[in-house]
Amino acid sequence: MLEVTRQSVKQRSDLTFKHNKSLGRHGWLRLTPAYSVKLVKEVIARFSADVAVLDPFSGTATTTLTAAEHGNSALSFDINPFLIWLGNVKCRSYSVEHLAFVQDGAQQAIGRVPALMKKDNWTPPLFNIERWWSAGTLQVLAALRTGLVEVFGEPAEDRTDGLAWVAFCRLVIETSAAAFNHVSMSFSSETTHHEVEHVTDLYLAILDAVLASSGAQLQGRGEVVEVDARAIPEMGRRFGLVVTSPPYPNRISYIRELRPYMYWMKFLEEAREAGEMDWKAIGGTWGIATSRLNEWGPNGKALPEILTDTVGRIAESDGKNAQLMATYVLKYFYDMHLHLSSLPNVLEPGAELHYIVGNSSFFGNTVDTPAILTASMQMLGYDSIASTIIRKRNSNKALFEYDVSASWPG
Repeated sequence: MLEVTRQSVKQRSDLTFKHNKSLGRHGWLRLTPAYSVKLVKEVIARFSADVAVLDPFSGTATTTLTAAEHGNSALSFDINPFLIWLGNVKCRSYSVEHLAFVQDGAQQAIGRVPALMKKDNWTPPLFNIERWWSAGTLQVLAALRTGLVEVFGEPAEDRTDGLAWVAFCRLVIETSAAAFNHVSMSFSSETTHHEVEHVTDLYLAILDAVLASSGAQLQGRGEVVEVDARAIPEMGRRFGLVVTSPPYPNRISYIRELRPYMYWMKFLEEAREAGEMDWKAIGGTWGIATSRLNEWGPNGKALPEILTDTVGRIAESDGKNAQLMATYVLKYFYDMHLHLSSLPNVLEPGAELHYIVGNSSFFGNTVDTPAILTASMQMLGYDSIASTIIRKRNSNKALFEYDVSASWPG
């Protein structure tokens, strides 16, 4: 990547999740945790296919899928069961026979919808669900879901026919009142009633697009497994390249956007589970994840001086909940420090690292994410640490995205 100055850097939507929409499997679901395939390709293209690739913060499996498409063996970590499921569905190779099986099964499920409409079908316990779908649309979605379960089984069972469920995930969003015109979602003032034929036709159109992008066989192999990135264990496997984009310290809760999928797929059953998951996630702020910050402390671990200075400035500001936000920032980088401490357990000597991260600001106090991560890496023995500005994130002149790179001497 070329060095750029803050004055010349642009927003560049091609380096965001928006770039992925037309890129086959990468565009199956519109999720803001995804970062640009273009960024990942630029890094991976410099390495041969025999280099093992790791993404400790899988998200939508952008790195793992891109690496598998390039011919590499790749592994991702995540703690969210829905993202683990989705990533593995995206990273499988599918036979022509399997794609035909999914197509035929979907037709069978749709054929059962008229009869199922007369029954009381399960709907997700999503808070304020009428804000998402009209009563009529919800009835059709619930009947179609029941039909898909009868043919394919529950998605959480992680069978290889997850393609039908990926299409259903996209359907529930496209028939909802939710809008994704920003990094977070908003709602239309009214829900829209969709007739049965519209919902089933739309589902088949989405499924056709999903199946069409599933035909190409992946040259490499990608997998997503459940591992807490703060405590990476010895695995008997080492990686020569790390390409990842951890959550940013900006109080955006990614699980908020994932909730509709997770409820419909039965990866979530109640709101407290979302809060528990966000507490385990780095930078999580949903529900109890925020309330627990009042009782959290770093246990005396030595941390970079730039971090303690930053946290002190935020705590001393006159903003509402300044101390809480200072603790939030401290915990974010404390968790990242734990991550970087355990990462060498799976690194080859000379492994190259690329962290796509963003800075943030609290009450006028800049949180210089690349500088703090650089300081952590220096404390932990990483080499060749550098930071490159990638793009401006929005209209705020002070917010940027960076590639923090390093190597592990081994």
